[in-house]
Amino acid sequence: MIRLTVAQATTRFLAQQWSERDGERQRLVAGVLGIFGHGNVAGLGQALLADELERPGELPYVLGRNEQAMVHTAVGYARMKDRLSTYAVSTSVGPGATNMVTGAALATVNRLPVLLLPADTFADRSAAPLLQELEVPWAGDVSVNDAFRPVSAYFDRVMRPEQLPAALLGAMRVLTDPAATGAVTVCFPQDVQAQAHDWPEELFEPRTWHVARPLPEPMLLQRAVEMIRAAERPMVVAGGGVAYSGAEAALAAFCEATGIPVGQTQAGKGSLVFDHPQCLGAVGATGTTAANAVAREADLVIGVGTRFTDFTTASRTVFADPDVGFVNLNVARLDAVKHSALPLLADAREGLDALTKALAGYRVDDAYVEHYRDLDVAWQAQVDATYHRAPGAALTQGEVLGTVNDLADARDVVVCAAGSMPGDLHKLWQVRDPKGYHVEYGYSCMGYEVAGGLGVKLAAPDRDVFVLVGDGSYLMMATELVTAVQEGLKLIVVLVQNHGFASIGALSESLGSQRFGTRYRYRSDDGRLDGDPLPVDLAANAASLGIRVVRAHDAAELADAVHAAKAAPGTTVIHVETDPLAGSPDSEAWWDVPVSETSTLESTRAARATYKQHKAAQRPYLKGPTT
Repeated sequence: MIRLTVAQATTRFLAQQWSERDGERQRLVAGVLGIFGHGNVAGLGQALLADELERPGELPYVLGRNEQAMVHTAVGYARMKDRLSTYAVSTSVGPGATNMVTGAALATVNRLPVLLLPADTFADRSAAPLLQELEVPWAGDVSVNDAFRPVSAYFDRVMRPEQLPAALLGAMRVLTDPAATGAVTVCFPQDVQAQAHDWPEELFEPRTWHVARPLPEPMLLQRAVEMIRAAERPMVVAGGGVAYSGAEAALAAFCEATGIPVGQTQAGKGSLVFDHPQCLGAVGATGTTAANAVAREADLVIGVGTRFTDFTTASRTVFADPDVGFVNLNVARLDAVKHSALPLLADAREGLDALTKALAGYRVDDAYVEHYRDLDVAWQAQVDATYHRAPGAALTQGEVLGTVNDLADARDVVVCAAGSMPGDLHKLWQVRDPKGYHVEYGYSCMGYEVAGGLGVKLAAPDRDVFVLVGDGSYLMMATELVTAVQEGLKLIVVLVQNHGFASIGALSESLGSQRFGTRYRYRSDDGRLDGDPLPVDLAANAASLGIRVVRAHDAAELADAVHAAKAAPGTTVIHVETDPLAGSPDSEAWWDVPVSETSTLESTRAARATYKQHKAAQRPYLKGPTT
């Protein structure tokens, strides 16, 4: 037996957890991101200090600046590691804990594993009510940490030392389950963290969690093959599951053998590189005209590792054939059955390999191949025109993306999450490496960019990481720039200043709301927020955090700044202003955002009429494979 506190036992256990897939073994918990307060400083804080002194490097500690941001960093790391490794995040009780709830939701929505270790109030209630303790009149056992329940893939609270092994083993089970993973929350009352207990030595022995690759059921595989062979215009929608399975080569082999084209979700972008003959790029509300044209005509959609969100389906309008059917290859049944699909429950790589083998000799008609390739050539011409405008006018966001895309190395990673840039990146960015694109769009969380980029860099120190962030998202959460400085991690942050919320501004205008509340302006004499732009200097802000800052005013200066940033040893922020009214090429797709049914504003009434036209094209996708 080994006598340790609950906190000491927790960190020693985490340091001995490993994941394994295809014979490759790596640490399941690479380290702990933490901010200490009264709830964890003497518990997990003391344990991490002892680990650092007695077993340096075994479970490294990283000091964060914002609790939500630390979860984003863990998410960025886990995604880059294909869900096989993550970070734990430790916070105090109270606001430190609840600040993580948004990050927990993001992790669970995106099916990405993170381990959250918030402190909790006293189990023995000897000093209640504590500083920052929530008191509710209808329950004595509720704390603010119960807010994690609906946004966690697994939740537990360790009220006695004897409960710790079961809680930790349950947490590891969910972290390593591709079909059920997400935020895993284990709460630790302050007094319990510091309690000593005699633990069996086997609790701290190295433990390897095998991540399985489920095979498709033979009968359903055969039915999927029959549906594909019967289709005239099939297409694949590739999601994040392709990346997490490491199935990019299997997808390429499947498409090359069959000639079936591929549209990509945000998480699935990079599943095929942009110039692959079967790659049509982004599909859906922020898709390419090529992918969306093929989607409208498709009579069979083969989803691979996708959740089929409203952006992917253009709010159930982009797959427009009245007899369209779905085959969903997914490790999670929740996703496999969507849109009344034939559910092919399997690992993406194994499922694609099985389909390729079973479809031997099958290939789509040459005329179909020529059709979608012509569409793709036309789209690529639009991308080139957007990337390389004639000099002279104010920079557009498309030009900024084009300059960075042209100058980034193939293995560099672009990171983004919210605003107008994710949509532009989805349809415009030319991915040359499967790991080169990292846009969080399941939760589209403003503030993810810098923190998520930090996680990507921790996971891939040999790659340059470009963080593309607008002024609105930067103002939400840029504090992890300080963590990058402290840890000596290099990020290249391209900060696009357009004086407001460009994405929601454009959406507001299209919905008849006239960009209300989306611009950063002084109040005018009549009390409205439509005066002169605010004199906010975000470049000076970044410099005050110890960051090297370059201001770029045109495409040539931006190119010079990117070259200098790549050569620099540390983090650089490149500040560039763009025209917020200059849009990118239209995706020719719709997104369902309801418009007021009645209004005195003519702009709103006109938007409502347009909305009704689009709404009429919405489909239920209820036709199953048995009809």
